[in-house]
Amino acid sequence: RTLGIAPDAEVSLEANPGTVSVKSLRSLREAGINRLSLGFQSLDDASLRVLGRIHTAAEAVAAYEMARRAGFYNITLDFIYGFPGQDLALWKHTLAEAVALQPDHLSLYGLTLEQGTPMARRVERGQLTLPDEDTVADMYILAEETLADAGYDHYEISNWARTPAHRCRHNLVYWRNGEYIGLGAGAHSHWRGKRYYNVLSPMEYIERVERGELPVAESEDIAEPTAMAETMFLGLRLLEGVRFADFERRFGRPLREVYADAIAESQAQGLMQVDADRIRLTQRGLLLSNEVFVRFLPSERGHKSPLP
Repeated sequence: RTLGIAPDAEVSLEANPGTVSVKSLRSLREAGINRLSLGFQSLDDASLRVLGRIHTAAEAVAAYEMARRAGFYNITLDFIYGFPGQDLALWKHTLAEAVALQPDHLSLYGLTLEQGTPMARRVERGQLTLPDEDTVADMYILAEETLADAGYDHYEISNWARTPAHRCRHNLVYWRNGEYIGLGAGAHSHWRGKRYYNVLSPMEYIERVERGELPVAESEDIAEPTAMAETMFLGLRLLEGVRFADFERRFGRPLREVYADAIAESQAQGLMQVDADRIRLTQRGLLLSNEVFVRFLPSERGHKSPLP
């Protein structure tokens, strides 16, 4: 009632397999959810135990089938690669099983160990061993080849869509460094040159709203050098890259001039392709993307935006 929702709005919900039923999924579909993201992570029971997941591979597949029966026609599946105990053969099997389900979208993320987590502690103690960097790179290349053969559209470093219409619209706004408003406890917003995040406590969020106060915990002005850098390292995640005209329209300065050194260095190392109207990462650049992204960071270190 306050904002108005477009009739064709993309309304996504993330769900863990093993926590859904046909009844709950139908209720969500009737409530207006039209895109479902299921966190499979793996389709191997031993791997799921290593990852600390509560569901089995069979429960994940059952959740997907229930979602189809409940009327979801836009389903994305999330998987992790590069975790302890995983090899190329296991990853190849996972990809084959994922493709056989014919999801509308796939997100494949290389494992990032977070300090203080149980897995990180087990790796530090030598109880678990991570695949080496070359194996992880081979896993990514295998995913590219497998999903291309299956007809999926690779549109972002970690994301594939069955058709361009199935690309995640919310994430495209983020990768293009667009504006968005986050509603709810802990939600983040990017709006009119500022970044905001809301209070984490649901009760405090409700109390502030009931008092007529904005439930914002903190806001940050985004300096132009930071905005330009974020436009670059977010936009280069997309395989379409960053267009020269879009950058100059937004900032009033030529992209080739602002980042001449970063572009030349990346191009010389075979990490970046420079076309007539844009720059984009090469396949080698996709594998070494963070090495490219850091070249676009502003000289000051006061901003709080981490690399994605």
